Amino acid sequence: MTHSLLKNRSIVRLHTEEPSEDVRNFLQGLITNDVSGELPVYAALLSAQGKAMFDFFVWSEGEDILLDCEAETAENLIKRLSLYRLRRKITIGLDETLAVRWSTDGDNGAAADPRLSDLGFRWLSQDTGGELGDEAYLAHRLSHGVPEGHSELGDILWLETNAVELSGVSFEKGCYIGQENTARMNWRKKVNRRLVVVPLEQSDEKRRKAAYPELGLAVDHLRVADLDHAKLPAWQAAGIRE
Repeated sequence: MTHSLLKNRSIVRLHTEEPSEDVRNFLQGLITNDVSGELPVYAALLSAQGKAMFDFFVWSEGEDILLDCEAETAENLIKRLSLYRLRRKITIGLDETLAVRWSTDGDNGAAADPRLSDLGFRWLSQDTGGELGDEAYLAHRLSHGVPEGHSELGDILWLETNAVELSGVSFEKGCYIGQENTARMNWRKKVNRRLVVVPLEQSDEKRRKAAYPELGLAVDHLRVADLDHAKLPAWQAAGIRE
């Protein structure tokens, strides 16, 4: 098994400065998934309209919370979370002593990807060196039809990113930013568009969010009514039919 370093991921640490503070409780009222139980989970911080701003994995280390997020958006995520901190005694910042690692095979301390088991395993490590796995991870993720990150998800309604099928949202946890519109879409079954990984030659440039010429793939934001279910990954097709 190759222990592959994901160089384009960073760790944001949320740390309580005094015992009376509860970092989990702080995050619980902001993000899409339930962080009161076992971690890691996949989640997002949304706009008030329910559109994706940042997606990440939530881990715990003692009383601290660690967010495995895109390196290029980490500083913006910190700034956004800090807006909601107000006077709470919580520090939010990059932890450069930790790295994100990924493999298609499990290992001690590795967790199955909470979105889809076929995506492999990831873990946090104090070993920040080694073979880079970003290209392999990207190819593996797209081969399973899973979108991720600001370039693919940014400014899309969270349920249109396949958040339900990829376990990125809880409808039982209570309020969070963007919850009202997200919950309304779910109960009314009004998810009219989806992010879909398609062959690049079949991509609609007007609906394209990201293109990967080296892989011959693109991520398009398409109407559900126009999708060919036979060409979708099984996890996605099953969710759209329900």
